[in-house]
Amino acid sequence: VHAGPFGNIAHGNSSIIADRVALRLADLVITEAGFGADLGAEKFFNIKCRKSGLKPSAAVIVATVRALKMHGGVERSALSAPDVAAVERGLENLGRHIRNTGQYGVPLAVAINHFSADTQAEIDVIKSYVEQHGARAYLCTQWADGGAGAVELAGAVRALADGPHAQFRTLYDDGLGLWDKARVVARGVYGAD
Repeated sequence: VHAGPFGNIAHGNSSIIADRVALRLADLVITEAGFGADLGAEKFFNIKCRKSGLKPSAAVIVATVRALKMHGGVERSALSAPDVAAVERGLENLGRHIRNTGQYGVPLAVAINHFSADTQAEIDVIKSYVEQHGARAYLCTQWADGGAGAVELAGAVRALADGPHAQFRTLYDDGLGLWDKARVVARGVYGAD
């Protein structure tokens, strides 16, 4: 839910007002923290949640075989060709997003947004990697199957949100100075030395 056209563009999040309206209308609200777990989610957790008092119960990281292949060095023109090795190389990027999100104390799931050229071997290597990192990945085919293509993910997110595991926290205390806050984010999220 957005506040209006480009209401989210400043840091890839829907507005606090939109989330509060949604919370009055539903038992479970899914909100956007876009641009990746190293930008949109970081700002969602450290800025939006801190200022709104909202505490997330779960998180979903969206991945695609195509993006992981690109992170693994495949050119855009070759993304439709099967390439498990490239997916494996690209998984380092997904692993960083899982690690970043895990710092905030919320359980997470990974949604594999399916493309028709994806192979089962590529999907399996993603699922295995995600499980090795303490989460589960769900194949989502909503582009072809509508809502039915994301039912398994929806059930998993509901179970995570209803579970006892969320212990939400931000990465830094309000009382830290500006440079100390920037240092925590730069080192903890972006890998600065």
